[in-house]
Amino acid sequence: MKCPFCGFEESKVIDSRPTDEGEKIRRRRECMSCGKRFTTYEIIESVPIVVVKKDGKSREVFDRDKLFNGMMRACEKRPVSVSDIERAIDEIEAEIQNSLDREVTSVRIGELVMDKLKDIDEVAYVRFASVYRQFKDINTFMSELKKLLIEE
Repeated sequence: MKCPFCGFEESKVIDSRPTDEGEKIRRRRECMSCGKRFTTYEIIESVPIVVVKKDGKSREVFDRDKLFNGMMRACEKRPVSVSDIERAIDEIEAEIQNSLDREVTSVRIGELVMDKLKDIDEVAYVRFASVYRQFKDINTFMSELKKLLIEE
């Protein structure tokens, strides 16, 4: 495993334990060169999910990191922990995997993200929705806020 600090390719496992009901293995490693410690996760490789983009033609492999980055941007400066975001992404990914469809639309993923963010933090939800739904003006923004208030 390559060290994220110095790039050295040898490390030793210090600690290993299962996480997420045994779905992953968390390993604490120590670089054999610089001595710094870092964490890696081992997961079962599954059949890749293909995301069909909004144009209906473009396709790309589902990228968990892309989802994480988008949710982190929405939750920036909000009282939302990284573990809450990772848990939401785990749930989204599990729902997509369990659907048995090998292709999922980016629209469906966006809706799943908004559902999770609505439960986690309403401000993050509105931020994500404003970018995702491409709010054109303040009226569109206000109508989304009104929907959010009605649902409470």
